[in-house]
Amino acid sequence: MSAESERFRSRNERLRTWLLMAGVSLGAIIALSLSVLFSWGNEDITGGGGGGRSEAEKAAREAFHSPPGSCLTWELPDAGDAKKVGCEQPHLFEVFGVVDVAPQYPPGVPSPDLAQWRKLGEERCGETAETYLGKPLDPKGKLSIGVLHPSEQEWADGDRQLRCGLQWAAPGGQLQKLTGKAADEDQSNVWQVGTCLALTGKTVGDPIDCAQPHAYEIIGLLDLADKFDGDEVPSEDDQKTWLDTECSKIAEEYTGGANLTEKKLILTWDLREAESWEAGSTKVNCKVGAKLEDGSGLAPVTGSLHSDGQAPKTSTATPEPPPTSAVPADPNAGNEPPADNHEQVPPSGVESPLPPDTPQPPPGT
Repeated sequence: MSAESERFRSRNERLRTWLLMAGVSLGAIIALSLSVLFSWGNEDITGGGGGGRSEAEKAAREAFHSPPGSCLTWELPDAGDAKKVGCEQPHLFEVFGVVDVAPQYPPGVPSPDLAQWRKLGEERCGETAETYLGKPLDPKGKLSIGVLHPSEQEWADGDRQLRCGLQWAAPGGQLQKLTGKAADEDQSNVWQVGTCLALTGKTVGDPIDCAQPHAYEIIGLLDLADKFDGDEVPSEDDQKTWLDTECSKIAEEYTGGANLTEKKLILTWDLREAESWEAGSTKVNCKVGAKLEDGSGLAPVTGSLHSDGQAPKTSTATPEPPPTSAVPADPNAGNEPPADNHEQVPPSGVESPLPPDTPQPPPGT
């Protein structure tokens, strides 16, 4: 088995890699927001026999040892076809730093466990992200920090380098493809109009075909900066008032005047907090979903609400990445419904009207 395949290997011999995701603001780690586990079968690197296999291994080796500024992508479930691509091409990971932890872990010391990898990611990757971007990294935004670490065999052979990268993960943990350099990316955690997000349990998952049961359908995209000027984030009340009006207009046009209340649907939208505003994240989504009758979470919705019966074709540009399984961060709270039976799903930290310990739809989805 190649070093690249070994990188994805776990104690139970399943191929996997840990991507440890964190948020930073003003150069400091806020929290590890998500631990994404890629868990696949024992496939070897593919690419044909003989020379093809060798070329695939060579490309993967180069990708796994890329310098800062490199963008990586892959399609195969085992990442055996991982390769470097120009950042102007769709990719899953942009390397922004290489960290050597040899001083902390001399020869013979066991490889860190997951908790220790997380701590290293906090201490060693977060501090360089803002420098690389040239601006704050929105702790609730589209981009998150990922860490690639040596495999057990590489660790035993003396490899002590971590690769810190930036990536975009959906609410369920599935990596989404980015196009362009991270420094040029609008960090607003928004989706294209017409995107539907899966229902996972009672809360939000990854993008899915709108014909399948889903949690939300994205019906609109608004920029708060079009209404609110200045460096200070508008108050939640001011955001709610404006979004209630504008999202209602969008819903009327998108659905062809459908009565959402009769359909037992709710119109929701995102709010932005100060940390996001300071990072330039001013865009928000309008979206439609439904709640379970007992208020314990989201209910499934099937089919598009668009007036022609299907989501706009222009909204499905995000390529579907390889499947992942994930352990999502603590779901974020909702908010009391305002007038006219609309509801918001604001960022975390807002008191929830739902009973304690019930799944909550996260923000920015």
